[in-house]
Amino acid sequence: MHRNAYLLLLLTMLFWAGNAVAGKFAVGHVSPMLLTTMRWGLALVILVPLASGQFRAEWRTVRPRLIYLGTLGAVGFSLFNALMYSALTFTSAINISIEQAGLPMVIFLINFLLFSLRVSWAQMLGLVLSVAGIALTASHGEIARLAALDVNSGDGLMMIALVLYGAYTVALRYKPALSWQSLMLVLCASAFLMSIPFAVWEVVTDRATWPDAYGWAIGIFTAVFPSVLAQAFYIRSVELIGSNRAGLFVNLVPIFGTVLAIIFLGEAFHLYHALAIVLVLGGIWIAEHSGRKMARGAG
Repeated sequence: MHRNAYLLLLLTMLFWAGNAVAGKFAVGHVSPMLLTTMRWGLALVILVPLASGQFRAEWRTVRPRLIYLGTLGAVGFSLFNALMYSALTFTSAINISIEQAGLPMVIFLINFLLFSLRVSWAQMLGLVLSVAGIALTASHGEIARLAALDVNSGDGLMMIALVLYGAYTVALRYKPALSWQSLMLVLCASAFLMSIPFAVWEVVTDRATWPDAYGWAIGIFTAVFPSVLAQAFYIRSVELIGSNRAGLFVNLVPIFGTVLAIIFLGEAFHLYHALAIVLVLGGIWIAEHSGRKMARGAG
């Protein structure tokens, strides 16, 4: 059972890491907003036959929370990916992969600010270390650039994307009890609808790059692997070994993303990337280790 969960989690993290590499590949083959629309539109094509029966059975639960669920999909799926794909136009897939690793700390900070969750000194130290790692990545190893606000626009867009996805993750605590099929169908549908105005804007302002064969291949990849399969695998893994243990595997995303970017994109790996990975993952480990000790003490 555990081996099955570990395999599914490894594949999930590999697919999520591959999303950043796919977004970088997309530059010149399909523009960010059109790619976002393609991704969620194609994901819907896959999900409708798989989830429509379960969705009809759970409609009474979905209906009163439709606006809430639609907002989750628009923010967490559509806006996050539109910003990430846009960021990849200006910065490297390695940077995006490392910056994504800061998501647990963004979630931690939002929970602390909004819900006054009790924190330890070790958790605060973990937060500081992770933020330092993200800052090191965003400044391309030159922290002094942050003081002058001289940050690559792509890294800046990714920072905004992380805040949005952190808010989406925190808001998930209020989701109704639904099957993964119904939840994914609503989120993907709202993400698709939300992406359409941005795609139209891209077209009317002559910023659109219509997908060529590579663009369509990238769109299909992002719909099948990081979207549908990764979500299904992750949910099944949580059922097998629990969310706490499954969540630790998210730390593999920057590792896989960095390796994939070097292999497939030929991106350069610098010393500041290595230091940033150590700071971000080390900070997450310290914070999570302290959090588990606090939870055991409270228990």
